[in-house]
Amino acid sequence: MPESAARFLLHTRRTRRGVLRLSLIAGGLALAGCSGGRAPDSRSDGLVAWPARNRWPAQLTMAPTEVQEAYRYAVANRDVLQYMPCFCGCGAQGHISNFDCYVREMRPDGSVLLDPMSFG
Repeated sequence: MPESAARFLLHTRRTRRGVLRLSLIAGGLALAGCSGGRAPDSRSDGLVAWPARNRWPAQLTMAPTEVQEAYRYAVANRDVLQYMPCFCGCGAQGHISNFDCYVREMRPDGSVLLDPMSFG
């Protein structure tokens, strides 16, 4: 196999591993965060993010790095997480997919209302 092809395959594997790793982290954090079983509260009103401007609520920026990464991944990858069912029992809060454990509302103005569920 030519050296350039080998480098391409190695890069592809790394990329796939990275996506898989982030997906697993996001799923694990959703399960951990949802296991608390608490209902949404008024604090969630302050959880508005503006991803295009890289503006995130203080509660997220003070959270552990893994939690921040999971929320950012969820906001950027709805097309992936919307097909991952949520098994943590938060269906009573209207959650249908893993995406719902992180995002309550995607707004037309580009802002995103985050769901506090996965802050744990």
